[in-house]
Amino acid sequence: MTTYKIVAATGCPTGIAHTYMAQEALEQAAKRKGIAIKVETHGQVGIENQLTPEEIKNADAVIIAADKDVQAERFAGKRVINVPVSKGIKDADQLIEEALRGSLIAENKTVDALEQADGGMAAGIGHSIYKNLMNGVSHMLPFVVAGGVIIAVSFAIWGVYSFDPNDPTYNPTSAMLKGIGDTAMGMMVPILAAYIAEGIAKRPGLVVGFVGGLLANAGGAGFLGGIFAGFLAGYFILFLQKVMKGLPKQLDGLKAIFLYPVIGVLVIGVVMSLLASPMEAINQGMMDFLAGFQNSNPLILGIIVGCMSAFDMGGPVNKAAYVTGTALLAQGNHTFMAGDSAACIAPPLITGFAVLFFGKYFDTNDRNAGLVNFILGSTHITEGAIPFAAKDPLRVLPTMMLGSSIAAVLTYMFGVQVPAPHGGFLVLPVVTGKIAWVGSILLGSIIGGVILGFIQKRSVQKREAEVSADEWKETAKE
Repeated sequence: MTTYKIVAATGCPTGIAHTYMAQEALEQAAKRKGIAIKVETHGQVGIENQLTPEEIKNADAVIIAADKDVQAERFAGKRVINVPVSKGIKDADQLIEEALRGSLIAENKTVDALEQADGGMAAGIGHSIYKNLMNGVSHMLPFVVAGGVIIAVSFAIWGVYSFDPNDPTYNPTSAMLKGIGDTAMGMMVPILAAYIAEGIAKRPGLVVGFVGGLLANAGGAGFLGGIFAGFLAGYFILFLQKVMKGLPKQLDGLKAIFLYPVIGVLVIGVVMSLLASPMEAINQGMMDFLAGFQNSNPLILGIIVGCMSAFDMGGPVNKAAYVTGTALLAQGNHTFMAGDSAACIAPPLITGFAVLFFGKYFDTNDRNAGLVNFILGSTHITEGAIPFAAKDPLRVLPTMMLGSSIAAVLTYMFGVQVPAPHGGFLVLPVVTGKIAWVGSILLGSIIGGVILGFIQKRSVQKREAEVSADEWKETAKE
């Protein structure tokens, strides 16, 4: 059996791009150091390349580059570096070096205690909260995608009111599909709450979070209520575990199957029942504010969404806009997600148009990556633009934000509606305002691509001028 000097686990909220980009970056960095590494990925298809207990035991260090739960308790007692998935992509070489130095040593501690690796205790707590929230979001997304697309298909074929028996356009097949889609969408809040709690308290938190999410959903507290229920359930179970720590070891089974779920569901159930009304008012107020904003001032909203989506391309700021769009989608608002999707699609397309128009100023790898980004962008995978931004963030990121903002603003102005939170142009058949949406994205992407191309051209010409000047100086000396 191969012995790995370093083992790693990667995972991002959507489990589509960042997860595997971090895996590749860590593998390449280890290869450059001549180090054997095995990277376990936690993507949307599940766990791949899974680490065995023996491999973990024999490894000198562990790198966790993840924004979701990767079962970190397995690594207790090992040298651990725990960072966001984005650092696994951008700083892979540094992470490998830190792992080899053994700068962080955990002695019989869970990895949550090691979050200080990325900027102190406050940063660790912040990352922990974000990671647990994204653990809920990653499990929730397939329900929203499936439900949203099925409902949209029903509307597209038979009409928006075809599910209503009292409407002249009523169709029983449409009503059936609408019911299936509603059921899937209705699982969004309970699943979100369940897996936030599971990220915090592992399996004992799952059932308590799920029930809390169900009550939040039933009480009208919606998305915000689900988040609150998930965190409350998770930390309450941690509290119970601490309180019951002194009980005999023989009662561990009883605690897991009886005490934790019964006490947890009772307490969280009562709390969520009492808070349902005020949280419903807060949730509805937020939804109404955003809905009013998108109608009254699409310019400002588009700029905000565009800048947030392109700022860190799959990171926390991007996800804040995306999760808001998903929440609104579940409330029946398909307009906000249209602008958010446009803003997420634009950055990789910007790189594609840049290399298409200014190919001679990019190296071979960048040209190939830019062309591949046409495919990635068209399927709503923003992360393909990250390598371009990482090389010159001060100039490239504002360009991406401009292109994304143009795409989002135009999308809102045209009143486009997108019923699915993911898929890019694959969901085009169910989009309301197809031509306007595609046109908005292409215009923003082309403008951004031309600007990015000119930036690259100027950079190359500047480097060539500097080289020529140095050569002239050397010739003069001779």
